[in-house]
Amino acid sequence: MKCPNDATTLVMSERSGVEIDYCPECRGVWLDRGELDKILERAEAEVSRSVAHPAAPVRDTRPSYDDRDRRYDDRDRDRYRSKKKSHWLGELFD
Repeated sequence: MKCPNDATTLVMSERSGVEIDYCPECRGVWLDRGELDKILERAEAEVSRSVAHPAAPVRDTRPSYDDRDRRYDDRDRDRYRSKKKSHWLGELFD
């Protein structure tokens, strides 16, 4: 078989059960029919083995409070806020 790029005779090699035709001049690589399928099947198997299963969600041990409880906290915070001294400019605009 000839290289489609420079018409050099391709060299056949087998790597991990996959036949690879390559050109020694341009370093191009060609696969026979079905060889790409073999590579993809092995890649899928490798990915499925390396994918970790998601861990179980961590349960929150803190007590959960309702949003209504926070509403009362905000009101108490305003109640204890110090009053500003009145300024004479404030009297002009009231």
